Order: sequence, then structure tokens, then C-alpha cells
Amino acid sequence: MLFQSKSNIMRLITACLLIILTLNLNGQSMDKTRVINNLDARKNHLSEIALQIWDHAELGFLEDKSIDLLMGELKDAGFKVELGVAGMPTAFIAEWGTGGPIIGMLAEYDALPGMSQKPVPQREPREEGKAGHACGHHMFGTASVAASIAVKEWLENSGMDGRIRLYGTPAEEGGGAKVFMVRAGLFDDVDAVLTWHPGDANQSSPRSTLAAIGAKFTFKGQASHAARFPDRGRSALDGVEAMNDMVNLMREHIPQESRIHYSLEYGGGAPNVVPARAVSTYIIRHPDMPTVKDLYRRVLLCADGAATGTETSYEVELQTGYFNVMPNAILAKLVHDNLKVVGGVEYDESEMKFAMEINETFPRKVDPNMANTIGEYNPNPGFTSASTDVGDISWVVPTTSLRAATWVPGTSSHSWQAVAAGGMSIGMKGMMVAAKTLATSAVDLYKNPELIIKAKNELMERRGKDFKYESLIGDMAPPLEYRVGY
Repeated sequence: MLFQSKSNIMRLITACLLIILTLNLNGQSMDKTRVINNLDARKNHLSEIALQIWDHAELGFLEDKSIDLLMGELKDAGFKVELGVAGMPTAFIAEWGTGGPIIGMLAEYDALPGMSQKPVPQREPREEGKAGHACGHHMFGTASVAASIAVKEWLENSGMDGRIRLYGTPAEEGGGAKVFMVRAGLFDDVDAVLTWHPGDANQSSPRSTLAAIGAKFTFKGQASHAARFPDRGRSALDGVEAMNDMVNLMREHIPQESRIHYSLEYGGGAPNVVPARAVSTYIIRHPDMPTVKDLYRRVLLCADGAATGTETSYEVELQTGYFNVMPNAILAKLVHDNLKVVGGVEYDESEMKFAMEINETFPRKVDPNMANTIGEYNPNPGFTSASTDVGDISWVVPTTSLRAATWVPGTSSHSWQAVAAGGMSIGMKGMMVAAKTLATSAVDLYKNPELIIKAKNELMERRGKDFKYESLIGDMAPPLEYRVGY
């Protein structure tokens, strides 16, 4: 009898625990359902905002109309907004809440020069030579703002402590605004950062990127008549070309994951004048930050040798410096689980027709239905051969990023196809997938603060206990006019 009594008590305790667990899970599910329904109710309004930013297509540090739209939404929702942070007129921080964990989200909104395109499945610029959102930052900024507002409303209704902070980060395309914000200490008190990027698939994995250093080399020589007095000239263009030749020879002796690319910004003008000035720009990349620093050192040696051999001089101006992204598996898996719940992008008949037509412009065909699938979680995905100023953030606060299918599967970023899909309903559907996934993931972090502790421990283990952040750009000022004239 005693044994049976103990057995019955154990069954009763087990049943009670199951009921408590079920109620807890249902509570979490209901919280997320409310957040998702909140966002669905605002879909048309959010699409209007994103498409207005797509229409403005403003370049880096010139995004005045775009930030007015985004900040207007945040102010109307009750956020405290500070504009012009870290010395950048179009950078801002918006925050709501008190106490508790601080969850950060990122908003980008700059376009790319020369990428004008109508929302049609064939190459057709809206205005030849003008800018276009070929990286989808109009959707990036709108989705992050929408998610932040949805989280704010959930915090407010639930009565939970916590702060949601949205960082308006301009000029991602070469301006590196986030680096200046990290350098200014604006992320020092954040507990976790959730972000995303437009893409052609739905995916969340702890993927890294390439660290990068960008610099401009201005060579100076002696002008002279190229036919009558060539002996008196010292060609700055010769200096640039000699440097480029040496860097190209160096490629045989660098780690295979490295990337070094350059462009000739100014070659000297009239061919009958020995150029007194010539300019080239470089970007050096590698998955490992110390290796990037060493490659940059070697590129400087090439510049030294070129100047010596051509009897010219040069000045170097550091332009960018990005850390590689520090992956965080704890956050990436959390976001993946929520992405699976949210689901992918299902095309209607007209969208499928658009997708099939644009698919014909790709070198390799991809099934458009892939937009409605969620990529498998990969705990060790390696790195992608690109660079982003999100990298610096990820070394000081646990950070993760997801991709959402805002473009037709098979689309490459920085293409007219990306601009086209981002200007119509396909892009808007993918944008909503991102907003819902970010918001529901933030809810999980507020309700399960132990996940934040685990994410922080992972960051400290990956970067090393003695790590101290020092930006790759030194004390350079933000290049606020780098897009002026494009």
C-alpha cells in the first residue's frame, strides 16, 4: 500500500509538472502569436514605408528622407530618438523601456550608386545612372523598425522589464558607420543584438565573414610634356601601376582565402602630359583579422617599392576597417527555431510569373519555390566571402543575423534583379518574414535571460579573455562626403 501511495504521488507530481510546462509553452506561444498578428496587421503600412525608401534610393550619409520615415515611426510609437550619434548626421538611436536586458536591433537604409531599376523582370533602369536599393536596405531598415515597435508593444502589454534599442546605421556600403558607433561605445551596455539581411533564401546559422581594410593611395610625381620633355617627368601613374603589378605578383604568396581588389580612381588626364597625380583604391580581406593587418602591411611595402622605383611619392588614406563577424551559435539557433515557426515566402500566381521570368536572366536556374523553405541549421557553416561593419559589433556584444528571401531564389546581391524584386510584393513578403523572426526571437530572450548569459559566455570563449576592442580605422573621422557627386 505504501509503495502504491508513493507511486500515485509521483504520478500526480509528474502530471502537475506537465500541466505547468504546457501552460508555460502555451504562454510563450501566445506571446509570439500576438507579436506576429501585430506585425501582420501593419503589413500594408510597412510596405508603403519600405517602398518609399526604395523610391528615394539615397546614398550613404545622405539618407535624410529615409531616416525621417523610420524615425517618424519610432517616435509615433513612443521611442526616445537621438539623431546624429557618433558624429554622423544620419545615424540615430531609438530606445524604449526600463531595466531588464537591453536587446539591440540594426537598421540600414543606404542605396548603391548606378543601380537604378524598375520593379520589372528585365533590365530597365528607372533613371540611367541613378542609385538603387540593390542590397535591400530599404527592407532592412523597415523590418528592424517594425520588429522593434512590435517588441515594445509586447513589453508594454506584458509588464516585463527590458529595453529595446534600435540603431539607425547609415552608409553600410563602404561608409562603415557601425564601426564608428562601436568605437564611440554605443554598444557597451547591450546584452544581445539581433539583425538580418535581405537575400534569396531563408537561413540562420552562425556564419562568419571576412575582415577587411580599405585604403586610398595617392601618388604624386612631376608633370612634363610627354613628347618634348619626357625626361623631366616623373609619372604618378607609373607609381600606381608599379604598385598594382607588385600586389598582383604578391597574390601567389598569400593565404588562399584572401581577397585583394583595387580600382584606378584617377589616372592623370591628358595623355600628352606626364601625370603628376594618380589615385588607386584597395580593399584587402581575409577571414582572420590579424592576417588582414599583415596583408595590409605587405601592400604598403609594395607602395613603398613603387614610389622608390618611379621616383614618385605617395600618401595613403585609410578608408574602411571591418572585423570579421564573430558567430554566436546560441543566438543563431534561437533565431533558426523562430524562423521555422514563421515560415518562408509563398508566391501567388503573379509573383510566380515574375519569378519565372527573372529566373531566365540567371546563369543557373533555381526553383522559385525555394523561397518558401527554411534552410537547415548548420552549427559550423564557415564564412561568406563578404565583409560588413556588423563584424565590429559582434566582437563586443553577442550578435546574430538571419537572411530572409526578399529576392527570387538565385538572385545575387548588388544586382538589378535584387532591386526589381525589392520594389514589389516579393520583397515585402520576405521583409515581413524577417520582422516576425526578429521580434519573436527578442521575446524569447526577454523571457529566457539564461540564453543571454550563454550567448555572452560563448562570445568571451571565442574571442579570448584578454580581448580588448580597438578599431581598425584608428582615429579617422566618418567619411561623410564619400558618396557626394555619385
